[in-house]
Amino acid sequence: MAISDFSLPALPVWSTYAAGLVGAVVVLAVGKGLSARSRFTCDRPFDSAAVRSELAPTAELRVAINLGNPVLAQRNPLTGELTGVSVALAHALAKDIGVPARLTPYDAAGKVFAALDNDEWDLAFLAIEPVRAEKIAFSTPYVSIDGTYLVRHDSPYQQASALDTQGCRIAVGQGAAYDLFLSRTLQHAQLHRSPTSSSAVEAFLEFGLEAAAGVRQPLERFAASNPGLRVLSDNFTEIRQAMAVPRRRALAAAYVQDFICRALAQGWVSKGLIESGQRDARVTPLSHGKV
Repeated sequence: MAISDFSLPALPVWSTYAAGLVGAVVVLAVGKGLSARSRFTCDRPFDSAAVRSELAPTAELRVAINLGNPVLAQRNPLTGELTGVSVALAHALAKDIGVPARLTPYDAAGKVFAALDNDEWDLAFLAIEPVRAEKIAFSTPYVSIDGTYLVRHDSPYQQASALDTQGCRIAVGQGAAYDLFLSRTLQHAQLHRSPTSSSAVEAFLEFGLEAAAGVRQPLERFAASNPGLRVLSDNFTEIRQAMAVPRRRALAAAYVQDFICRALAQGWVSKGLIESGQRDARVTPLSHGKV
């Protein structure tokens, strides 16, 4: 059975939905850090009509799919079909609340975040970042991936920390989680931003930059087909991927948290990654839900 064919428990109805839950936004920005308020019990009761109204106010679940992270989503170049664990989870959540899903692909995470200002989506799949948490309520992370560097084979750099030096130029996809992280943490290296992660790799090659930052799996695939390149063995960050809703929708955030709790507990996330060929991605255990 494909992951998109989950048969989830019927949405419980609780007509006297507790007002206090509305204030329990899943993840909030606190100062410069993040604080989790996400340890909910799976399968808690919800008012189904209220959930649908807030999570899918247009009577369909508008989902932003970030194709800039091929670990989570892919598009068939021949048919245009969208696949991957985030696509499967989106369909499963839409089925869970009884509405159709309308998927809109974006080629970069930064573009997904920018689209929120235009009210283009109800649900997205993004990495947890303090800048984003000002506008987004994140669920518990469900997948963790590595942020690392692609360098030339004869590069002197062997460890990620060594790249933070004067004169080191690093290509990044604008607005990606690793761009936001490196913008906060690098003290000396210079970031060169491109519209997408793939165009950042192209800029690294075209302009002779010292490195390209990105997600380990696609960088390793690219290096495997380009013998003059290699990927560093260590990482500069762990990127925690989560489901996301507009921050003002507290009930929707609570329901999405409950949903991803069930998805993790029942092994749906692991199944979706395996079925989409992403066996190396790490499923985040529920016990590590603190963000």
